[in-house]
Amino acid sequence: MSESDFGLVEGSGNVFRDLDDPHADLKQAKAILAVRIITVLNNRGLSVRKAAELTRFAAADFSRIRNADLGRFTLDRLIKMLAALDGSLRVTLHVDNRRGGEAA
Repeated sequence: MSESDFGLVEGSGNVFRDLDDPHADLKQAKAILAVRIITVLNNRGLSVRKAAELTRFAAADFSRIRNADLGRFTLDRLIKMLAALDGSLRVTLHVDNRRGGEAA
């Protein structure tokens, strides 16, 4: 293969959408919240056990988040976990019509 065999394609900003995942927006939102939770854990130097003690969420939940195993989590659970870790939390949800102008 040569360089001419490849083209540069700009992504949408949502890798799940770029891969045609039917639940792309939900997965993207979960991933963003997981990153924020992991960032708080890292910045505060919290182990999953210490985070569990502080928040009353299971250490296994924080471990799953650290491993990007987000299938069991709902958005509201991730938001509650983040709020328990960071009291200054502010979450904004933007709802927009799909590309074709039709709401799902």
